[in-house]
Amino acid sequence: MTTLRWLDFFVIAVYMVAMLAVGRWFARRQTTTEAYFVAKRSVPHWAMGISIYAALITSITFIAYPGSAYAGNWSELVPGFMVVGALILVGTVIIPFFRHAVGMSAYEYFEKRFGYGVRAYSGLAFTLGHFSKMGFVFYTTALTVSSMTGWNIYFVMVGTGAITIYYTVIGGLEAVIWTDVIQGFVKVIGVVVCLGWLCTQMPGGIGAAFSLAAHNHKFSLGNPAFNLADKSSIWVMSLYGFFRYLQQYTADQTLVQRYLVAKTDRDALKGVALGALLCIPAWTLFMLIGTLVWAYYQLSHEMLPASITKPDQIFPYFLTTKIPAGLAGLFMASLFSAAMSMLSSDLNCLSVVGVEDYYRRLRPNATDARRLAVGKLIVGVCGTLAVGVAVIIAWKSERVLSFWFTTSSIVAGGLAGLFLLAFLSPRANRQGAAAGIIACLLFTTWGTLTSGKAPVLDLGAGNFTLAPIMIGVFAHVVLLVVGYLASYLFPAPAPICRDMTLWGWLKRSRA
Repeated sequence: MTTLRWLDFFVIAVYMVAMLAVGRWFARRQTTTEAYFVAKRSVPHWAMGISIYAALITSITFIAYPGSAYAGNWSELVPGFMVVGALILVGTVIIPFFRHAVGMSAYEYFEKRFGYGVRAYSGLAFTLGHFSKMGFVFYTTALTVSSMTGWNIYFVMVGTGAITIYYTVIGGLEAVIWTDVIQGFVKVIGVVVCLGWLCTQMPGGIGAAFSLAAHNHKFSLGNPAFNLADKSSIWVMSLYGFFRYLQQYTADQTLVQRYLVAKTDRDALKGVALGALLCIPAWTLFMLIGTLVWAYYQLSHEMLPASITKPDQIFPYFLTTKIPAGLAGLFMASLFSAAMSMLSSDLNCLSVVGVEDYYRRLRPNATDARRLAVGKLIVGVCGTLAVGVAVIIAWKSERVLSFWFTTSSIVAGGLAGLFLLAFLSPRANRQGAAAGIIACLLFTTWGTLTSGKAPVLDLGAGNFTLAPIMIGVFAHVVLLVVGYLASYLFPAPAPICRDMTLWGWLKRSRA
């Protein structure tokens, strides 16, 4: 399919116009930073939950999950189950704690515990990690759409970026959340329709597909053996998923900002729980799609063209060759919505971090109107730079991105460990936190450069030999343990610091 059929194009056009309309609708209400960054703390819990779901289901999920299931089994689904475990651990305490401990930025808490230096570091770590992801999402979305339609990849990147930046700049977090709600429904409809069509086209019926997949262990969740060097091990994927979502719930501005928009603590908890519970069936459907696409080509005996060299390419290829007019457009609208919901959320969060964690420090006497103007400027600049990164990736290949991912992964590690140090240990102090951060940076540098089949730095027996995703797991533990032990080498913090820990929060709650 070198060009979209008119019905497909119409579906995409209606979706894009709807996004612009929502941004325009909320633009007139963005008169303060309270409205622009936290929507005046008046968002219904169900909208907040759908927004979290929409932000977590990205365009990478649309392509990577089916590709992973096609090539192997369902082991990539295991980390997703840990979202519930992390939520149970943090939900009843950390969500209400954040709502009372910070104003707009999650990293304000780190300053209250350890000083501004730790706040600045954690804000920078968040920024680098999410900025690299934004450029990659722009690129992968445009690459998939271009392969399905024949559209120029640069046109797709610039067009998607311009619309996303526009409604995010003018509409603030309210526009982000309510476009997320629309995008959440678009994603569900697109995935369900594609799955239904796939089932109707299955040679021999859906029963034959499930039987073949089960016989070939395509529904397996991975190796149950405890082997931290095996990425397919259920233990490895579980540990990775738990710490990944623990970091998102405790030290990721994208989620913490969602806590702050709810009307009450109870609404915040209900919204976060809804978002988590929506994600698990969505991830499962994407894995099921990949497995059924594999079964389709096994049962039909159709040959894939030589141009299909990666598992990630097969589901888009199936759509372009098998799905009827209108449904392909619906899928691409879903793909656009997955990318744009994540990008708009990240842009608004980067704006909060830029204004609250850095600009207010440089200009403490700036008016609220001035901070609002700077926030909108940051959204525009960061969005433009993210599109620029995507263009460079498309121009110079993904090798450019691999260097950036290596750098950002080193800096962005350990934030969950930093939160646990601050929240669980009243004895932890600024010097101990600094020692933990340094140890974490050294560990992640060594682990990142010496891991994998072709390490950047080959130290032989000194290489990191466990599964590469375990680097992130150990980074949190290293920061927590070193930070806790090093704190005993320096004077104890002021008693007021205890009030900003779990124990102080429980004492105030009982009172």
